[in-house]
Amino acid sequence: MSNFTVREWGQVKLGEGGFTRAQADALQAAACGHPLAHRDGTNILVYHRDRIVARQMVGMVAARGCSLEILPKVDPDAAEDEQAQSVRRRLVRMLDVALGLDLDLGGEAAIHRQNHTLLEVLIRAFADKLLAEVRRGLPRLYRQCEDDLPALRGRLDVTRQFTRNAVRPDRLACRFDQLDADKPLMRVMAAAVVTLGKHARSPETRRKLDELRHVLAEIPLVPVNRLPWKEVRIDRTNRRWESLYRLAQLLLRRDWQATHHAASAPEGLTLLFPMNDLFEKYVAAMMRKALAGSGVEVVDQGGHRACLGAFTGEHLESGEVFRTRPDIILRRRGEVLAIIDTKWKKLARDPLDRKHGVSQADVYQLMAYARLYPTRELMLLYPEVPGQPCGMRKPFGMAGGSERLAIATIDASLEENAIVRHLAKLCRNYCAEMDSAVT
Repeated sequence: MSNFTVREWGQVKLGEGGFTRAQADALQAAACGHPLAHRDGTNILVYHRDRIVARQMVGMVAARGCSLEILPKVDPDAAEDEQAQSVRRRLVRMLDVALGLDLDLGGEAAIHRQNHTLLEVLIRAFADKLLAEVRRGLPRLYRQCEDDLPALRGRLDVTRQFTRNAVRPDRLACRFDQLDADKPLMRVMAAAVVTLGKHARSPETRRKLDELRHVLAEIPLVPVNRLPWKEVRIDRTNRRWESLYRLAQLLLRRDWQATHHAASAPEGLTLLFPMNDLFEKYVAAMMRKALAGSGVEVVDQGGHRACLGAFTGEHLESGEVFRTRPDIILRRRGEVLAIIDTKWKKLARDPLDRKHGVSQADVYQLMAYARLYPTRELMLLYPEVPGQPCGMRKPFGMAGGSERLAIATIDASLEENAIVRHLAKLCRNYCAEMDSAVT
């Protein structure tokens, strides 16, 4: 089994000490089969004559007999000096916060020290959380049952008793309610236990999944592609299962992953996340913490105002085509305070560069937002290279108006409290009530 770990934009050579050409072909096919892949899969992997190169996706690409783990990297030109364990732990934390998985990162410390892959970490987290929940009891619902029993249970079905059981006086036709764990949520959990058991490598994780399979033996097994996702309802009776359900969705649904579900020949689970999307969701979640109590609402992927509409020669109030979705909108009582767009790319630190490494396309995008949304405050937020000072880089004015476009960075490698403080500081100019809300 050939398993390698690289960073974004990293590469693994073909031949001795790397993948075979057949393995590289299989990995490229797995990448092309992912829901987020372009037609040729080149947004995930690029297949050269003598090497295979990762792009701006993180996670696992797996095929028969081989796998490639891709970890995030802010600076494509930096050396691979940071340990994979710490980068992996940071990625797990970003997933935890961005997707609301509620992982026990304290319990994950031992896994990171053992240098397990991202997939193994998530499978272990799922097994630990599910085992803890089933020990507290499975969620059950009353189901109406009918059966012929030797003693009365519930109510007597008089019609059936004097027709079907007329010649069986030793049997009573009963109608009764019975608590049953066979519900859509538990079918998802049972399918996840069986599927992930095929991909877990750690003996301890496999042992826990085997124990869970025994506990959930009464739940009928449903193929992953036929699971009743739309029938699952999270309410006050099963609220404690919500984060576990999100984790099952992440590992099984086609939103993030692709896998061959044949029990006879499992080829591995490909689990990938676009870093641009993950960074945006992570920043939005942390910004909600930074603005808690300030009365400011953080809206991610909202707005939806369109750029163009029918030409009438008069002032056009709203468009119909080319709809926009700013990454983050800060809003208070319906008023747009600021628009923030996140970009997972490195900014230049050359003091002579007047553009600070910002691309023209990013600027054009924010200028369009300034035209469509009633706000004078806009920001482009980039990740900072770990160890470098983060915060406001440069405020620019927009030609033809009074809007301010701020260029700022945030170090995603910092502890959560530090990130919250930095985001609160960045937003203080937009939100007058921030000073009293943030300690």
